Amino acid sequence: MKAKKGFNIRNVCGQNIIVAEGKENMDFSNIISMNESSALLWNEIQGKEFTVEDLAQILVDNYQIDDDTPLPFEQALQDARTVSDQWREAGIILD
Repeated sequence: MKAKKGFNIRNVCGQNIIVAEGKENMDFSNIISMNESSALLWNEIQGKEFTVEDLAQILVDNYQIDDDTPLPFEQALQDARTVSDQWREAGIILD
């Protein structure tokens, strides 16, 4: 997978929003709000090919559960699948 060019994240009034830029994205009328985790993932994958497993590893590397044990990879993988499915449905990534 790869992020489509021209979709950039901007902080608007404290919210992370995906903004479509450029002529090729003129018809994009969705507003995509991202929480802190999905914004982290979006920033990390810019200009790179990635897999769901790559997204999960980014989550594991950046977050810990309250008791300081690493986030279980299985949970991160489930969360990464959810995010990538949402991005695919919104049309901001390519397979």
